[in-house]
This record gives sequence, structure tokens and C-alpha cells, in this order.
Amino acid sequence: MRTDGFDPQENDDLVDVDPYASTEPHVTIPVYKRNQAPEGLATKRQLRAMGLRPGGQDVVAEVETLGPKNGFLYEIAKAKPVRPMTLAQEFALDKAMAARQTCPECRRRFYGCLRTSLGICLECHDGTPVHPSSYINPSAA
Repeated sequence: MRTDGFDPQENDDLVDVDPYASTEPHVTIPVYKRNQAPEGLATKRQLRAMGLRPGGQDVVAEVETLGPKNGFLYEIAKAKPVRPMTLAQEFALDKAMAARQTCPECRRRFYGCLRTSLGICLECHDGTPVHPSSYINPSAA
């Protein structure tokens, strides 16, 4: 019990403070309808199609999408060019794609990915003939 006569119910100076609350002010960004965003803003996918990347800039606005999440918009003027892929990255990507495109039974590498439900090509699965222009022969590789 305190002996200095302090009564917390009478003292209005006390404030309940959340130590985990953000100290920065809450900033809202504009949200635009589909196809209503102003010129000079683009999504990541649109930037990539232009050969650009956001480059560490903050999100400027959002655009409503058909799905549950909105798309973020970035300034095109602040975007940086996409970094070129290194030879090691290109090799790793080709190795990963080869695993998805090569039939483990006949060892043919197809130009498209094999069905994951089957795990093998259609010809090995049920005998459906595969056109020779859709794969690379294992002897040619």
C-alpha cells in the first residue's frame, strides 16, 4: 500500500502505453478502381513487362483487383532496370526446368512441362503417340 496519498483513479495524467505500437503516424495511400490509375504508375507485373523493377521504392497507391488482395502501384520514373541473369542463375534455372520437362522412363525432354499428376509423358503413361517436334531426343542432347 502506498503511503504518499497517490490515488490512480483520481490522477488523470496517467496514459496506458502500448510498447509495441508503431511510433510512425498512420499513412493511408490512395486506392484506384481497375483501369483508373493515373499515368506514371504501374504494378510489378507491368514494370517487369517494361524491363523494369521497383528498385526499393515504397508503394505509392493500390489498385482494386477481382481477387481478395489489391495490387500495389509504383512510380515508373523511380523504377530501375531489371538486373541481367548471371550464368550461374541461368544454369540453375535450366536444371530445374529440365527436371520438370524430362520423362523419367523414356528420358525425352519436352518443350513444355510434364503433368505432375502423371509424372511421365503421355506415351509412357497410356501409349498416346507424341509428335516428334514436341521433344528433344535423348541421343541428340
